[in-house]
Amino acid sequence: MKKHCVALNKTGQFSKFFLDYIEGKEALRPFYAHLPKIESFKAAIEAKKFPSESRGILHRALQSQYQGLELSSEVSFNLDSLLSEKTFTVTTGHQLNLFTGPLYFIYKIVSTINLAKNLQSAYPEYHFVPVYWMASEDHDFEEINNFKLDGKKYQWNSTQKGAVGEFLLDESFKAFLKSVDFAPDVFKTAYQSSKTLSEAVRKYVHDLFGDQGLVVVDGHDAALKSIFKPVITADLFEHIPFEQAQKVTQELEDLGFKSQIFPREINFFYLEKGLRERIEQSGNEFQVLNSEIRFSAEEIKVLVESNPERFSPNVVLRPLYQEMILPNLAYLGGPAEVVYWLQLKGVFDQFGVPFPVLLPRNFALILDKPVMKKMDQLGWGVSDVFVEFESWKRQFVAQQAKVDFSLKEEKAMLSQLFDKKGKEASTLEKSLDTAFQAGKVRSLKILDQMSAKLRKAEERRLLVELNRGKAVLEFTAPGGSPQERVINMMQFFLANPYLIEELLACFDPFDFKMMVLESK
Repeated sequence: MKKHCVALNKTGQFSKFFLDYIEGKEALRPFYAHLPKIESFKAAIEAKKFPSESRGILHRALQSQYQGLELSSEVSFNLDSLLSEKTFTVTTGHQLNLFTGPLYFIYKIVSTINLAKNLQSAYPEYHFVPVYWMASEDHDFEEINNFKLDGKKYQWNSTQKGAVGEFLLDESFKAFLKSVDFAPDVFKTAYQSSKTLSEAVRKYVHDLFGDQGLVVVDGHDAALKSIFKPVITADLFEHIPFEQAQKVTQELEDLGFKSQIFPREINFFYLEKGLRERIEQSGNEFQVLNSEIRFSAEEIKVLVESNPERFSPNVVLRPLYQEMILPNLAYLGGPAEVVYWLQLKGVFDQFGVPFPVLLPRNFALILDKPVMKKMDQLGWGVSDVFVEFESWKRQFVAQQAKVDFSLKEEKAMLSQLFDKKGKEASTLEKSLDTAFQAGKVRSLKILDQMSAKLRKAEERRLLVELNRGKAVLEFTAPGGSPQERVINMMQFFLANPYLIEELLACFDPFDFKMMVLESK
């Protein structure tokens, strides 16, 4: 792939909040621990004192999670290396989208793998393991039950409830799978050989990235949740995370930065098979919303001790959970993720957990040959694709027009004529000036109508070029959304089985630009 770079602030795709963070604006410095630079990792390593007991728990949990899966030598080595105090992780996380969902799922993982490689070169005395955190406890099935390819939406409809990782790949899924018979074997094999969605996602992610040593972590694990018990108790009974997150959120809002997440007094869901619902306190009882489940204070304390896996953190506490069970140094996320982490540093500080280096994932736009041909015909460069179609169309038609359809001179002449004659007529009768002004308004409206007709005529003359531009922009931003947030990786992977290798060669986790990639 040929790589071009465009400054993120030239794409129109990113918030001021996010851009201020990656540009290192001083106002945001109190809200994170380390600048997003490779030099920051020396301090991050020194700050991360990860207990050997926790390493043992993590290692045993992952050995169990990978049971029955044939491991690559790279993953096997990385799993065992987690027992060493010299080993650290770098992590990204995402939902269990069908067939990977939008392209940026792949971009997140590729960025994380390359970060581990960069760190290995910069700090050879340590070992760095890239991690994909499966959001298996998420219950928003509507967000992950589909993917888009060649303008068509493929969707699995299911009546199952609860954490999506536990969804069974039942008859409805098998019927859905038949509708995507074009899918590569890596996906078919994973889905056909798995009982649950989380099992299938682990398999295809391992097949796609196992040779890069990527370790898949499922936080829905009783052993891992046992490490988190002090936080569960503090959240349920003292609402400490709520207080800290609210304080920092207010400080950010006072600086003019808009909140991305909204803390609650209790930031846990109750989780069991087929159910993931928020826990709320009502008097001396704890109730699980939309259910008949109730606990006294004593009962819920006992449950935390005996079954911590029943407590699923929301967006406020999931990052803290991740950092407590992994020897983690960095989190790579999208624009919204990066800025919501900034609301959470107070929570980390309260529990004495080091705040990781916060890095944006790489951002990319892939252009295929037909699109590049259209761009050449239009005389477009790579930065020209980050425009809104209607805005571009207005400018393009004005530049290419054979006639001045704005009728600017004609309108000025007409206005002067009516003004002059109205003033002359007013010497005869004062009301005539008003009549002339009314006539001017009517005449200008007629010229506006003629102007619109001329513009439409120019648009018809330039229809081939306009359709060409529209096709390019629909490819780069389907429905007005960035390509990476809409289309599935199979759009390119089916034609190019070396897509991931080429992305690995192009991505640089410390280069905060939009990469425009020309496919061969």
